[in-house]
Amino acid sequence: MRHGLANKKLNRTSEHRKALLKNMLNSLIKYEQIKTTLPKAKFLKPQADKIITLGKKETLQTTKMLVSKLQDIKSANKVKKTLSKRYQNRKGGYTRIIKAGFRYGDNAPMAIIEFVDRDVEAKRVDKPKKESPKTTEEKKQATA
Repeated sequence: MRHGLANKKLNRTSEHRKALLKNMLNSLIKYEQIKTTLPKAKFLKPQADKIITLGKKETLQTTKMLVSKLQDIKSANKVKKTLSKRYQNRKGGYTRIIKAGFRYGDNAPMAIIEFVDRDVEAKRVDKPKKESPKTTEEKKQATA
């Protein structure tokens, strides 16, 4: 019987599953949209919604719980300062899953999980900004 078994195992050990969840939560918070397999996205969605709900409460205890769950202070700060303010009037449903076809190698169903009303610029957080031609010429003249 399957009573009381809440979530999928994803063919991983419990330690691997917890690490996977933590890393996916951090990536989702940082980039506000990630592409993954459909079962992983379905596994991540309720956890991400719980993190946002936790961030909406303004207490020291919830801040400590966020840091302990995410293991990243930058992500916890983004949840507390940015995401919780964005979803202040929303009572739930902070994320959405969009099916994105099948992966080429193994035909696994893919999905995009993203925050509703996401910031489009958050996707480019790590990418270096392209320099304008003027700054490139100025650097050449400075070195010459």
